[in-house]
Amino acid sequence: MLPGRQVDQRRGSGEALLSEIVADPLGGVSPSVYETARLVRLAPWLAGHRERLRFLLDRQHPDGTWGGPGCYSLVPTLSATEALLALLVGATPVRAPAMARPAMASAIRRALGALSDWLVPGNHTPVPDTIAAELVIPALVADVNGHLEHLAAHRVAELSGWCVPGRLSMPPGVDEGVLHQLRDMIRHGRTPPAKLLHSLEALGPITRGAAVVPHEHGVVGCSPAATAAWLGRPPAGRHQDSVEYLRAVQERHGGPVPGVAPVPFFELSWVLAALTADLVPMVPPALLDRLYAAVGPDGVPAGPGLPPDADDTATVLCVLAQWGRPVPPDCLWSYRGNAHFSCFHAERTPSISTNAHVLQALGMAVNRGLLQGRHAENAIDELVSWLGKSQQDEGNWWDKWHASPYYATACCALALARHGGERAARMVEQAVDWVLGTQRDDGSWGRWVGTPEESAYAIQTLLRAPASAPEKRLNHAVARGYTFLEATRAEHDHLPLWHDKDLYAPLRVVQAEVMAAIHLTRTSARLTPAPRRPS
Repeated sequence: MLPGRQVDQRRGSGEALLSEIVADPLGGVSPSVYETARLVRLAPWLAGHRERLRFLLDRQHPDGTWGGPGCYSLVPTLSATEALLALLVGATPVRAPAMARPAMASAIRRALGALSDWLVPGNHTPVPDTIAAELVIPALVADVNGHLEHLAAHRVAELSGWCVPGRLSMPPGVDEGVLHQLRDMIRHGRTPPAKLLHSLEALGPITRGAAVVPHEHGVVGCSPAATAAWLGRPPAGRHQDSVEYLRAVQERHGGPVPGVAPVPFFELSWVLAALTADLVPMVPPALLDRLYAAVGPDGVPAGPGLPPDADDTATVLCVLAQWGRPVPPDCLWSYRGNAHFSCFHAERTPSISTNAHVLQALGMAVNRGLLQGRHAENAIDELVSWLGKSQQDEGNWWDKWHASPYYATACCALALARHGGERAARMVEQAVDWVLGTQRDDGSWGRWVGTPEESAYAIQTLLRAPASAPEKRLNHAVARGYTFLEATRAEHDHLPLWHDKDLYAPLRVVQAEVMAAIHLTRTSARLTPAPRRPS
């Protein structure tokens, strides 16, 4: 164990993290290429327009794409390309700055080269399972094709002598029918489903002034892009709260915007779920009151303007139980299906991590006497079976809310270890074996490169999920991972790995997970001796 003075320093870090959350109503979320490009296109009148344009130009990769690796570059590349094309061809009420036009033209050429190689008939590159991909992709492909038709008929000086590429094809498996149905709904004045509001901008200009009631703070769908699409051109004195929201959210990163903000219930509950009493000896009662009051008949949303969901609901219930404010999990039952729980009602694809969090919430409720009887036992049994059937042959899990298998594997292994009983033991063993077998040479873990976030999930899986792995091998792996975390703990620009409309990083959540993994390593009884912080 560490000396008391160092324990107090750790507590200070956890408390400082909570203080940041209290002082920051917008939350700590990384800027989004997709969302920033939508504001370049939809709200060039908003302060920070030049900075957003510079952000897009600076963030383009050498191969012409934007965003994450592989298929995760498709949505942000389409969004940035469409926004730059719209500015260059004069499809927005604000012209592109003269000094930026040559750089924009160069970026467009490279981006369309990448997209033309990708979106061609016969290319079967998978479409990412990010939020509203089935709406965003066909909408952007159609808009880009419209701009290309304009370029073929009208001369743009910066692109003179350039051969305009042919139309982009729709990726395999993407059906435009759903997008057209939703647009018809808006045209007929009907209110769109609540979960659609987060991606309202995909429906196009008809969303301006649609039958949508913004949140009391002016937010539509917890999204800057959705809010900008609903506002349209700057309103004269109307909806000033929505304008103020956009101004505030763009100030956070000096022009660029996150894809989802604010998400107070998600950020607070995930941070508290990661921290322990050693890291935060006392949670301010006002924060627990905030979570307690957020629990409604259908549960808890991630943030204002979003519908309640089983993932945030289960995590909030776990946190309230952990910190002495237990609530019966009645609000979870409406999400129960035949074999698993849905994250949202009418969900397109199920979530592994959501079901792991529901298993934890139900298990904690049983342990505290808040839930009992065959109904609860059957639900827990079904969840254990479903998670077992969802496990990969290698021992890991994948999830719809995160690009890394280390997140889903940690969620499942820890929930099954605590509440899965004896029949989950083999699943946990396989998960631990997979984590041990995928460590990188520098001691880190990661899908594409080693990252502090993924390494924190791996270490927590090894130390919190009981398994029969050889003690020497486990100790060696954790010690190497700990060394990597200590060497990188000052980093704050974390690789975006979480699924929204494109990838993002919830920075304080990642920080809390890294803090928890470091603390767990230093104090774990399974390590002999426990690692000490380098002097």
